[in-house]
Amino acid sequence: MTKIVSLCCALLLAQGLFAQFNEDPILNLQSEDEKFLNWGYYLGFNQYDFKFTYRNDLPEVLVDKSIGFNVGLIGELRLNEFLDVRFEPGLFYTSRLLGFPGFDNQTDALREVKSTYISFPLLLKVSARRLGNWKPFVIGGGSMALNLGSNEDSLDDNSSGNFRMKQQVFNYELGFGIDFYLEYFKFSPSIRGVFAITDELVPDTDPNSPWTGNINAMHTRGIFVNFTFE
Repeated sequence: MTKIVSLCCALLLAQGLFAQFNEDPILNLQSEDEKFLNWGYYLGFNQYDFKFTYRNDLPEVLVDKSIGFNVGLIGELRLNEFLDVRFEPGLFYTSRLLGFPGFDNQTDALREVKSTYISFPLLLKVSARRLGNWKPFVIGGGSMALNLGSNEDSLDDNSSGNFRMKQQVFNYELGFGIDFYLEYFKFSPSIRGVFAITDELVPDTDPNSPWTGNINAMHTRGIFVNFTFE
């Protein structure tokens, strides 16, 4: 029964979205973009990865990615018809499985990295002119995130089965999406890439560690799919 209800809701939402592309639609929320301040929230999912750089040409660390989820709030300040500044604090949960070469058993070769990021992005949204009940946009900016699962302060490293990362990371973000003006709210699906500009690795105590000794730097990169309601 739950699946049937969910399917019906999805079909009604899809029908509403496709209706926005009519040549002469009834305009919804005509004064929505005239507000100086706007508020909303978003839900979505993510897939995080790592980009490694190495000291020597040796076998690389393998990353098995998984799907995580996003949830957050939106505060928007209108600059003009085409430009908005947005603050989008959110919670991002993800998990990555790292495979290190050169080990004969899984206990030493595998490290599961579970991360819960509290992110604070400050973004500039650049929109096209509204076309009926929809409007495309691009968005980009910078963010600072706190990784609650970093283990940065732990005295145990990979020799004790503990993979450590820095708690604070700085990123830049780029994406695009479409604003759909529905009858009662604005719905905006978007895709965004996030790229760390700071090294997140906390190396093992042993400089010749078989886990981190050959890693020069480790940077998060990921992709978000968000569904925004304003």
